[in-house]
Amino acid sequence: MEILVQVIMVAVTTITAYFIFKEMFTSTFYGLFGAIGGLAFGYVIIKIEEKIKDIPLKTIIGSLLGITLSLLIANLFISRLLLILIKDVPITLPIYIFIYFVMGYLGFRIGEQKSKTIDLSKIPLLEKTDETENAKILDTSTIIDGRIADICETGFIEGVFIIPQFVLYEIQHIADHQDPVKRTRGRRGLDILHRIQKQSNVKVKIVDYDFPKLKDVDSKLIALAKKLNGKIVTNDYNLNKVAELQGVEVLNINQLAAAMKPTVLPGEQMVVKILKEGKEYGQGIGYLDDGTMVVVDDAKRQLGRTVEAVVTSVLQTTSGRMIFAKLKEHAEREFYFPDEYKLEESTR
Repeated sequence: MEILVQVIMVAVTTITAYFIFKEMFTSTFYGLFGAIGGLAFGYVIIKIEEKIKDIPLKTIIGSLLGITLSLLIANLFISRLLLILIKDVPITLPIYIFIYFVMGYLGFRIGEQKSKTIDLSKIPLLEKTDETENAKILDTSTIIDGRIADICETGFIEGVFIIPQFVLYEIQHIADHQDPVKRTRGRRGLDILHRIQKQSNVKVKIVDYDFPKLKDVDSKLIALAKKLNGKIVTNDYNLNKVAELQGVEVLNINQLAAAMKPTVLPGEQMVVKILKEGKEYGQGIGYLDDGTMVVVDDAKRQLGRTVEAVVTSVLQTTSGRMIFAKLKEHAEREFYFPDEYKLEESTR
């Protein structure tokens, strides 16, 4: 629909410009020049429209109010005060341009700055019109991680995804790195961004906000979240803690993944493949499909094999969850023959 409207607008500017030039110069040849100019004018309007879309509504309102008031003041100054003071001196066109331009510029800048104090949520008709409403700001680690694209496809996250330019620059810098590992991670991040943009149920906005006084990307993300009253989506533990200390809401992908893992209780049985030795004597380590580490006692001899194990305890850490288990046959022996099992353990 949007493309259709743009095509109609360009067609109107092209055709009307053709007839305007044709009537002005009474020549079809000049009408063709007018059509080309109308086509270029329509293209410029579309580009201006794309830029305006990224400007918050309150900034537009504040700037327009500032320009309108400043031009009214300039008109009163010229027509009332200036003409009375220098009524014998003719006011030339440059003086008009100077006064109107200076006042218009001041009004625009003051309106733009003061617009930051406007709260559109207090106006019922404009309550939902700000496109940054319910904004989710993606950091570099979340984009490179890639799981955010899968979450978007499920439709569980609503609102607008904000991609700051400084995050794009960081991903591009990683993608151009000499280290092949970092270069692969950076290119993966760019592919994930393209994948998110193609999803019809997600709206992605790339914004050009920057904070020159802040050097690191994490500080800029927190400042942008405060500016837009949005939430940061990350899997960076340190950014998570710093943002929470400064009162910024955070959506942590790792916390979401941990919450979605199935609950495992002591006594439950599971099947796991032993992949490597554990730190303690005789331990074997395997992993569930979701990446959860399973430490199995007395499973060192089962390296490379799939075994049945019984959960003994679950440990939740900041880096994830660990499950401790025993081989099923050892657990059964301990249950049915506790004295013999204890004697066997003591002799090891």
